[in-house]
Order: sequence, then structure tokens, then C-alpha cells
Amino acid sequence: MSIDVTIAGQTLSPHASRAAILGEVHARPFTAIRTPSRVLHFAFDTAGGRAQADRAALTSFCESRALTPPTSNSKHLRIPFGGMVLRWEQHSEFTTYTWELPGDAAPFHPAASELAGPMGLVPQPGPLLAAIDLHLLGDKSIVPERLFDRASIAVAENSDGTALYATDFKLDPAGFIRILILDRSLGEERAGALVQRVIELETYRTLALLGLPEAQRLSPSITHIETRLVEITEELRKSESLDTNHRLLDELTALAAELEAGAAASLFRFGASRAYHEIVQLRLQTIGERKSGGLPTWTSFLARRMSPAMRTCTTTEERQASLSRKLARAANLLRTRVDVAQQQQNQDLLKSMNARTRLQLRLQATVEGLSVAAISYYVVGLFGYVVKGAHDAGLTRVEPSYAMAAFAPLAGLTIWLIVRRIRRKHFAGED
Repeated sequence: MSIDVTIAGQTLSPHASRAAILGEVHARPFTAIRTPSRVLHFAFDTAGGRAQADRAALTSFCESRALTPPTSNSKHLRIPFGGMVLRWEQHSEFTTYTWELPGDAAPFHPAASELAGPMGLVPQPGPLLAAIDLHLLGDKSIVPERLFDRASIAVAENSDGTALYATDFKLDPAGFIRILILDRSLGEERAGALVQRVIELETYRTLALLGLPEAQRLSPSITHIETRLVEITEELRKSESLDTNHRLLDELTALAAELEAGAAASLFRFGASRAYHEIVQLRLQTIGERKSGGLPTWTSFLARRMSPAMRTCTTTEERQASLSRKLARAANLLRTRVDVAQQQQNQDLLKSMNARTRLQLRLQATVEGLSVAAISYYVVGLFGYVVKGAHDAGLTRVEPSYAMAAFAPLAGLTIWLIVRRIRRKHFAGED
């Protein structure tokens, strides 16, 4: 169907996602269903590449039987198949196969395992999440309490009392969750809508509870990290050694990495569980339940049995977030202490280096003084040889000893000035 809009002969360019947005409103429409009917519903985990493999398998299944296959981007398909109807739907992380069959008057007879043969014609798309055996009957004399476990039964009427639906959320011998709907005066359209909503309730309930095993898996690790954080904090309060602080900082970093790895792995699962739980609540509100015969409604039953599991998931997320903040604060505190200790060590090292430099300068001054005296002594000695030779040759009448005595201060001063000039030149070159 064209989605272009033309005004005065001019076609308006649509947004790239307009077709998908408009189509989503009409996706997975309710279909009319006759009473009595039997509905077998299967939900499979098709996260990742399993979804494409499932689409290819269904396409092959349809083409081999001259049935209409799904298109490359379709998310749902409804096709007749040998006296029954197959409804296929693909969601973000799961795929459902729903088989609609004519139903007998006797509740859940024959057994679902005897009717589920067509499901074996398609390769299993992925791990099974939900298997539902729903029986829609019009016999008002049926008593649901006789069909389900009294301790777990949940029974309710829809908003205007035109239907009653019941289950005990327990697996039958074939592994199906059995759901009974008694049609009092629904009509085919409303019966189809109620059947789909009830099936979605059970499917999304199962998906929402997938977060519980993840929370239970993470709980021991979170408890260990919490306990170790308390111990590290106490040790940090008493610790003064830089090596100890380094060790504690390394351990805190390792604990933070372990916590963040668990939080990242569970982020999608906990978020999906919240979303599925909200869908369950919305479906219950849409049906508009009324109590029947003093038995628990689906809303009250799920509030008592499902809500604690969802609170466990929420609490686990909150513990992860709170613990992450505490680890960050402890690590920052410890890192500050390590930095201060290292700065103190650096200051002590600089003081030590300054002291060594002063000693070296003093030693250098002493050596320079001794070197000036030694060089002066040798210079005066050489001068004495020259004066003595000149005196013995009759070239001068000055006594060599007097000449050497007069030359000694001059030689010492000259050599000291030369050494000082050389030292200043070297220091100026370094600067």
C-alpha cells in the first residue's frame, strides 16, 4: 500500500520510518476464533542469529507446502494448514508459534501432546520458553476447580462477565501450562482478543521471570563484594603503610571490575524483565478482571507469586548500583591517601637530594681549596728552580728564597682566580 501523500499534484517525501511506524499500529491484530477451539502456543528464545535461521526454516516449510511464506521484513504471519491455522510472530528476543485447532467439548481432551505433532514439522527455533494448552469452551456447566490444583488456581471473569478464564500455572504431564476459557457470550471477535491477551499474559509472565535466575546467580558475588568492602574499609582505617594501601587499592579495583562485569551482563535481562512485567500488568488492566466464586484472580495470584521475584531483580540492580558507588568512594579515598603518601616520599627524597648536593658542594669547595694550594706549591717550586738557576748563573743577585717568598702569594692568588673562573664558566654552561 502506498504511503505517499499528494497535494495539488505534488508528492510529499515521506520519512524513512513512516511505513514502519504506521504498520506497527496494525501489527499482530486480533483474529476471530470460534467456540469451541483448542490453541497450542509455543514461545522460543531466538535471540541473536537464531531469529534469521527460524525465518529461513519457516520459509522453507511454507514453500514446500505451497503456503505463503513470510517476507524478509514481516514480523507475523497467519496461514491455514490442514484444518488448523498457524500464527507465527517474531519479537525482539523470542518467536511464537500458535496453532489454532477445532476443540472438543471435553476440557483438555485429547491431551496436548497428541495434538502438537505439527510443531515437529518445523525445526525448533531455539530453547523453549513457554508451552500453553488453551481450551476455549462454551459449556457453562464446567467447574474450573475440578480441573486445576485448588492450592494454585486463579480464576477471573472479564470486565462484563461474558467470559471466565482459569489456570493453576502448573505444568501438565506433557509440559504444558493449561488455561481454560469459558465463553458465556463473547462472540468470535472478542473471543479472539481475549484468547490472545491471556496467551500473552502467560508468555510475558515467563519472560519477565527470566531475570530471577540471573539475580540469584549474582547474589553470592554481590554479597561477597559487600562483605569484602567492609573488611577493606576497616583495614584502610588502620593502615599507614604505603605498600598496604597499594595492595588494598588493587583489591578494590578488582572488586569493582567484578561488580561491573556482572552489572553489564545483567543489564539487558533486568531491563527486559521490567518491561515484560509492565506488559503483564497492562494486559490485566485491559481485561478488567472481576472475582469469581471467591477464588483468587490472576491479578492477585501474580501479585503474590510474581511480584516478589520482580522485587528481587529490582533489589539486585539497586545493590549493584549502590555497591558501585561505595566502591568508587572507597577507591577515591584510598587513591588520595596513596597520592599523599607518595608526595610525602617525594618531598623526603628531595630533601635528601638537597642535603647530598650541599655536601657535594662543600666537598667540592674543600677539594678546590686543596687543589689551589697543591698547584700553587708546585708552581712556586718550579719558579724556585728558575730563580736558583738564574742566581747561580749570575743573571740576578736576588736571593732565591726571597724571590720564592714574594712569588708564593701572587701564584696562589692567580691560580685561585683561574679555578674560580673555570668553575663559573662550567656553571654558566649548565644554566
